[in-house]
Amino acid sequence: MNSILVTGGCGFIGSNFIRVLLRDDAKLLKERGFDRVVNVDSLTYAGNPANLSDFESSDAYVFSHSSILDQDTTASLIKEHGVSAVVHFAAESHVDRSIDTPEPFVETNVTGTLRMLEAARHHWAKLEGEAKEAFRFLHVSTDEVFGTLGPSDPAFCETTPYAPNSPYSASKASSDFLVRAYYHTYGMPVVTTNCSNNYGPFQFPEKLIPLVTLNALEAKPLPIYGDGKQIRDWLFVEDHCTGILAALEKGALGETYCIGGRSEMENIQIVKRICALLDELAPVSGNEAAQKAGIAKYEDLITYVKDRPGHDRRYAINCERSEKECGWVPAETFESGIRKTVQWYLDNQDWCRDIAEKKYARERLGNS
Repeated sequence: MNSILVTGGCGFIGSNFIRVLLRDDAKLLKERGFDRVVNVDSLTYAGNPANLSDFESSDAYVFSHSSILDQDTTASLIKEHGVSAVVHFAAESHVDRSIDTPEPFVETNVTGTLRMLEAARHHWAKLEGEAKEAFRFLHVSTDEVFGTLGPSDPAFCETTPYAPNSPYSASKASSDFLVRAYYHTYGMPVVTTNCSNNYGPFQFPEKLIPLVTLNALEAKPLPIYGDGKQIRDWLFVEDHCTGILAALEKGALGETYCIGGRSEMENIQIVKRICALLDELAPVSGNEAAQKAGIAKYEDLITYVKDRPGHDRRYAINCERSEKECGWVPAETFESGIRKTVQWYLDNQDWCRDIAEKKYARERLGNS
């Protein structure tokens, strides 16, 4: 048996990653030499097993409702399923939440990563020959560890110094350093990826794009931090997933790879583009909530609010190394990706209602 273990596989990016591997009768999974995916997820508020419900009966998929903090359970799963690769997504990732309550971010992102590394290291140390050479631990990180950029600064790259500005990004930076240390101290076969802002299907509605889409459909205010001119590089989630697979297969050990969408845009531009798409795909004239609110177009719902503390002004990713060394390029432009994303939310209202029934307050601000 040869398995790939995915942490946080019921979350937004993790579930999309598993879906990429398992679609078309697990074609890509088999092409990469794996027999099955083992998904480890503790199902916190953002973990939704419904994201993968269509694979529950697949022999190529195993779900473990467990925490990355539980090192013994993780170690048992690695041994039982013959894991030869770990892709570590599991993390607390919402900046606003980290400002309100930082401790869970340190516990999950730092201590959780440490225990994952330990479970994987002890397993890897016992392997021999080709099995030991083939083993990989890929750590998924973020561009937020690099801090903020000025309008004319060059984009982040693999040699950009770390300068985290929020408890969330500080916890992710710490986890990145742990992964680096395990390579230099133990020779463990690790690779790290740092991605830009992801968007796409199954994203939890505390993030900008789903928050705006769902609030607009209900004719609720579309909250924009400050002047809305914060700039982010936007990456369609399936492009991120293929970038991770490329780094897992071709990335040099101990190295980092930046994965970006080559789509820098201001937050306010994103919101206005979503509103324009909704005007086209779900017109106000056919939306009862919008009619009651008396709006002429969805853009009328935009509301500017006080900026959050330590809000980074600009992120941008230079992904040339990933393209050259791993042979990866994003397949989607922002225009094609955002249209697919908005259409997915329109087509999956049951999923959206299930999220709402968890009584999560979508009024929380979604600017990333």
